[in-house]
Amino acid sequence: MQKLIIFYLLIITSVACSQKKEFYNDYTASIKAFQDNLNLEFSDKKESPLTEEGLKKFKSLDFFPIDSTYRIKATFEIEKNQETFEMPTTTERLPIYKTYGKATFTIDGKELVLHVYQNQELIKKDEYKNHLFIPFTDTTNGNETYEGGRFIDLEIPNGNTIVIDFNTAYNPYCAYNHKYSCPIPPKENYLNIAIKAGVKAYKK
Repeated sequence: MQKLIIFYLLIITSVACSQKKEFYNDYTASIKAFQDNLNLEFSDKKESPLTEEGLKKFKSLDFFPIDSTYRIKATFEIEKNQETFEMPTTTERLPIYKTYGKATFTIDGKELVLHVYQNQELIKKDEYKNHLFIPFTDTTNGNETYEGGRFIDLEIPNGNTIVIDFNTAYNPYCAYNHKYSCPIPPKENYLNIAIKAGVKAYKK
């Protein structure tokens, strides 16, 4: 009987490992596709935010190694009194955003909070009606990552959880070309931790 139990446990463990490996393979492929699409955009003269000189030199963006531990399932709470406000940018432009909700999660034993915003002009377009936006800063800024912080795009979730994948964190266009006007992450979205995932600082 004991041998039979051990046999079944080995089968269950083997299946679990196989499923875990399959998840990581699929997940890695999905993030790699995200990175490839970014590189295609940056290499396309019509879409690239790079300067003419930067475009000539461009080969690839620099990414942190793909790490599924930075794919976070956070508790999501919709803001009860959603207020619109003018988000500061790197220019005089002041786009209107709404504080849509907040996400609470844990990394390395630290409980962290990110506020989630909604661009009030962008959501008028059908393809962006469910779009949400997280601009954030962390302790890597100015060293490994762009000093002005990074962005994550996501969509309105169903229920009280939301997936935040830092492997998809990208730089604002201002990191590549000063002609752009980019939102400045609010102070409330500073994470006192190193987020070693997503796009790294641009090397000119």
